[in-house]
Amino acid sequence: MTRLTVLYGHPTDPAAFDRYYHDVHVPLARRMRGLLGWTIGKCESATPGERPPYYLIVGLYAASRADLDAILASPEGQAAIADVPNFATGGVTFLFNDEDVLIPYSLGG
Repeated sequence: MTRLTVLYGHPTDPAAFDRYYHDVHVPLARRMRGLLGWTIGKCESATPGERPPYYLIVGLYAASRADLDAILASPEGQAAIADVPNFATGGVTFLFNDEDVLIPYSLGG
């Protein structure tokens, strides 16, 4: 399994970022076909009161890097990528990695 991690820096206007991200970007990105998983989470620091280095972390999953590359190269993937500068005022970092699942995630366990 390969993951694309998207790390969003702290936006200049968090409320505007959240609104745009959920109302515009997520529906646009949902058009991408072939993803095996998608996670979104606001970052919190391990130290109370300390600002974490990133505002939001997103994980996009596919069977391989080639599959992720194909998803991102599709017209829907290109539209999602082109939309990022419209809201990511705090910058954005993209990282790819292969994952070995040591303990599988389970919802009822």
